[in-house]
Amino acid sequence: MDDQPGKLLSLEAILQELGENLIKANSGKEALELLLRNEFAAILLDVSMPEMDGFEVAELIRQHPRFQKTPVIFISAVHLTDLDQMKGYQRGAVDYISVPVNPELLRAKVSVFVELHRSASKLEDLNQELQELSNSLMTTQDAERRRIARELHDGLAQDLTAAKMMLDTVAGKIRLQQSERQVLGEVSSLLSMSMRHVRSMSYLLHPPLLDEVGLGSAMRWYLDGFGKRSSIATSLALEPPVFPRLTTDLETAVFRILQEALVNVLHHARATAVHVSLTAKDGQLLLTIQDNGRGISDEVIGFRASSIGVGLSGMMQRARELGGTLELSNARPGGVVQFKVADSGHREPTFQRKPVT
Repeated sequence: MDDQPGKLLSLEAILQELGENLIKANSGKEALELLLRNEFAAILLDVSMPEMDGFEVAELIRQHPRFQKTPVIFISAVHLTDLDQMKGYQRGAVDYISVPVNPELLRAKVSVFVELHRSASKLEDLNQELQELSNSLMTTQDAERRRIARELHDGLAQDLTAAKMMLDTVAGKIRLQQSERQVLGEVSSLLSMSMRHVRSMSYLLHPPLLDEVGLGSAMRWYLDGFGKRSSIATSLALEPPVFPRLTTDLETAVFRILQEALVNVLHHARATAVHVSLTAKDGQLLLTIQDNGRGISDEVIGFRASSIGVGLSGMMQRARELGGTLELSNARPGGVVQFKVADSGHREPTFQRKPVT
C-alpha cells in the first residue's frame, strides 16, 4: 500500500521475481477493502499516507480476527527514528524497512513470510483432515458399540435365557439324584449370572434407554449402576426436570463424556461422592460433573499432552466436534468437569424433541 504510483511500481518490480500474486492499494481504505476480499501472506505498508497513515491502517488490520497473525512490514523514507519504529512495532509490525529499499533484502524477507504462510496453510489443511478422520472414527466407534450392544442383548442374552429355561424344564421333569440336581442348579445359577453380565455389558456399551427414552433416563440409570459398582454416592439434577430429547449425536456425546468423567473419578479422584447436573436453557446445554475427591492437577487442567489419557482426549474431541467446550477446574474439595455447547445455527437444532417408541 502506497499513495504514490511510482513507489508501487518500484516495489512491484522488486517483488515480481518471486512469482507471487501481488495486489496493490493506493490508500488505506482501498487496502482494507482488499483485505476483506482476499487472503494475504504479507502486507507492505507505507507509513506516510494522506487521510489514513500506515500506523492507523495497521491498527485496524490487527483488530480483525483474520489478520491478527498476518505479518505487516512498514516501509518509510521519512519516519525513521527509534520512536517511529517503536510505534510501528506496537501496532503489530514484524519489520520496519527504510527507503531506499535493498531489493534482495526485501525479496528475502517477503519470501520467508510467504513460505511460512504456505506451511501454515498446509498444516491447517492437515489438521482439518485429521479432525475429520477423528470425528469419523468416533462416529464409527459409537455405531459399532450400538451394534455390539444390540447383538449381545438380542442374541446372546436371549440364547442364554432360552438355555436356562430348557435346563430348568428338563430338571423339573426327570428324576435325578441329589448330587445331579445340585450340579444342574449350579449350572442354572451360572447361566443366570452370565445373563446378568451380558445385559450389563450391553447396557454399558450403549444403553437402550438412550435411544428409547432419552438422555435424562439413561444418565439416571448409569449413575445408579455406577454408585452400586463403586460405592461412590451419586446424585443427579436435571433442568428442566422432564428433560427434552436432543439430537442423537448430542445425546451420545453427553452420555460418553459422563461415562469417561466418572471413570476418571473412580480411578484418580479418591472421591466418596459425585454430583452431576444437566441444564438446557436459552439454547445452551451445560453438563457439570463435580466430585469431592483430591482435585485435578494443573497439568491435566491445562490439557498438557503428556498428562492426559485416551479418555480425556476423547472427551475433548467430542466437545470440539459439536462446537462446544470442555473445561476442567478444582472446587476445593474435588474436581469439576464442564461441557458446554450452544446451537450455532450451522447444524440441526441443538434441542429437538423425538417421539418415544
